[in-house]
Amino acid sequence: MTRKSKPSPKPQRPREHPLELLSSYSRLFIGYFFVFTFVVGWFEIPSSSMENTLLIGDHVLVNREQFAPPAHWLHPLMPYEQVHRGDVVVFLSPAQPELYLVKRIIGVPGDHIHLHDGNVYRNGEKLTENYVIHQGEPYSYRDEFPAVPPPDYDDSITDSWRLELSQHVVNGDLVVPPNCYFAMGDNRDVSRDSRYFGFVPKDNLIGRPMVIYWSFESTESDYLTPGVGNRVRQFAHTIIHFFDQTRWKRSFKVVR
Repeated sequence: MTRKSKPSPKPQRPREHPLELLSSYSRLFIGYFFVFTFVVGWFEIPSSSMENTLLIGDHVLVNREQFAPPAHWLHPLMPYEQVHRGDVVVFLSPAQPELYLVKRIIGVPGDHIHLHDGNVYRNGEKLTENYVIHQGEPYSYRDEFPAVPPPDYDDSITDSWRLELSQHVVNGDLVVPPNCYFAMGDNRDVSRDSRYFGFVPKDNLIGRPMVIYWSFESTESDYLTPGVGNRVRQFAHTIIHFFDQTRWKRSFKVVR
């Protein structure tokens, strides 16, 4: 009777040195920091100006590199693009440089824009905008732009735009100057957009929203009420109602 030979012991994997482990985590952290600082950002939607494309409480991932000047060594990896009509973009407000806004690009440099009865005409053609909603009462300055001059009683119109507006009007159309864009919200009657603060400089563009990664039922007061106490209450409310007030059907919805 022959004895069975004992199986040879499996070779043990060399244990990773603590410095090697630290180096691995450092590279991971640097990569994560780079991506979420320079390539991808996330933003919350605090107002109804882009309904129903974006709702209050939508949390979106933003491609921060799409509109950036292309670097030759990154060009094969990054899908750099020019800004197109109809793009939804994140930008810094020309009126409040620290405020991030989300609007839709209606006019690019050289475009002739005017509104009649709340409808947008670009380069002489009426736009078909299936994403637009109207929820307000008629307002001549907003709906007949730029034919009706800015009224004195509307504090939403910036002083600089009151002075500048007429300089860009040609034959009843607003002409978009070089390196600037004309942006409007999809919820046209409540949106404070380029009709109120003027053109968006190219340098103010941050990126393009790509996808809604989470959406939570919220109101404008949740974002506008100042104070640490309010933020703590909102955080507690979110934890308690995470499952019943999350808009699950909006998760991973592509922004168009």
